[in-house]
Amino acid sequence: MKKYLLLPLLTLFLSTNLYAFPIPKDNEVSFDIIRKNKNIGSLITTFKKEDDKLQIRTILDIKVKVFLITVYKFFQDTTETWIEGEFVKIEGYTNFEDEREYYIEGNDLDENFIASGMDGELTLSNKILPLNYWNKKTLEEEEVFDTQKGIVRKITVQKLENDIFKMNNKNIEAEKYIMNASKNPKDKGPFPQYTLWYKDDELIKFEFINPKDKKVVTGIRNDLENN
Repeated sequence: MKKYLLLPLLTLFLSTNLYAFPIPKDNEVSFDIIRKNKNIGSLITTFKKEDDKLQIRTILDIKVKVFLITVYKFFQDTTETWIEGEFVKIEGYTNFEDEREYYIEGNDLDENFIASGMDGELTLSNKILPLNYWNKKTLEEEEVFDTQKGIVRKITVQKLENDIFKMNNKNIEAEKYIMNASKNPKDKGPFPQYTLWYKDDELIKFEFINPKDKKVVTGIRNDLENN
């Protein structure tokens, strides 16, 4: 672990910049999940700071209904633990629409990160980062830890020209990226290509095409007025 044993003034400055990603003022960020112009769920991430420890809890809850009958659902509840700016622990649960369930665990142990998920126990580098799109630094990695299935995926990222679009009746200019990830032999289908938009290093929009029905699914920040 890195230690920040510096002068008090410098330590105070570093404490607000310890993490490679922004933390919202109210310690929460929220997205609406949109499909065919209908709200089908939410993605909510909360940040809990205690001294040099930060816990990031992400809950993704999706339900698609046709004539009031739920035809698709997906649920994920994941908590990451970071200490002094380093990812050290993860606990998660994912429930896919076809009754597949995964319990995800991972902990720093000496020079390794010991994790378990869809592929059983894995011994990984303790430098691996979780695939959380909120952390834009993840896009600089070659391999990431998939928090939905507890596996490693290789990723490739392309930076596109900045995009301007309207959100909350305001024109917003944002950085735009395309991200692709490798397919695991146990995956039921390909990992979808994600388009990601960031403003001031904060994720404000994401989009992918569902491989099954080819419909576009979009996540849009609904709390920008609060942050």
